[in-house]
Amino acid sequence: MKKTDFITLVAGKAEMTKKDAEKALDAVLDSIEEVLIAGDKLQLIGFGSFETKDRPERTVRNPKTGESMTVAASTVPVFKPGKQLKDKVNG
Repeated sequence: MKKTDFITLVAGKAEMTKKDAEKALDAVLDSIEEVLIAGDKLQLIGFGSFETKDRPERTVRNPKTGESMTVAASTVPVFKPGKQLKDKVNG
């Protein structure tokens, strides 16, 4: 599903215009980004949690050439689904 399809779905469920649904979705996504950039954790009870994890520097090997190279340390966003979401997805 693409963002435009999701906006249409949200607009229908919330009985609002697509334009308003797009504004609301953009506001939610921007807010999640701000929380993660600040290094905080966002917990939505029943849905899941968003947080960041630090990935240490590591050495990897190119399978085609066998050459070793170093991948720099980084911080990555992580989503952990909540129990209610897991149960709904699994039926």
